[in-house]
Amino acid sequence: MEQPEDDLRFIIEPLAKHHDRPAFACGVKALDVYLQRQAGQDVNKRVAVAFVMTPDGRTIAGFYTLSQFAIELDVMPEEVAKRLPKYLDVPVTLLGRLAVDVRFRGRGLGEILLMDALSRSNQGSRQLGSAGVVVDAKDDRAKIFYKRYGFLELPKVPNRLYMPMGSVAELLND
Repeated sequence: MEQPEDDLRFIIEPLAKHHDRPAFACGVKALDVYLQRQAGQDVNKRVAVAFVMTPDGRTIAGFYTLSQFAIELDVMPEEVAKRLPKYLDVPVTLLGRLAVDVRFRGRGLGEILLMDALSRSNQGSRQLGSAGVVVDAKDDRAKIFYKRYGFLELPKVPNRLYMPMGSVAELLND
């Protein structure tokens, strides 16, 4: 007997071959194509780690990617930059992509994926230095989503947002 959709239990795990990537559709072609065609290669080449949210171990309800990144200190807001070492580039974690399949919208899964990504970024920063999390919002809707959680706009780079790792820890009560 199948569970009613409202009773689905989701887990977040690393992307693997058994996940049904071709069926994923979030409505943003670039994100759909990335997951369907490129994510596995990025994982294999270790340029990104992709995590998927699934109710059954196969269906992908949503996903995100994390990778190491560096950002130029001079693109940071002044109040953030003055608290960082005066290096040309500052190590950060890149939340490269985050998307929810249209079939699973309206359940708060985007927030769950974001909190999981921030938690992994925060934990990872204890092993490999990272001053914060950077995200490139695909559109205004995405920008509003990230700003709701405390991401700051980086005015010198359109649609790029940043959250200091200290703010990530505060958000997670860590």
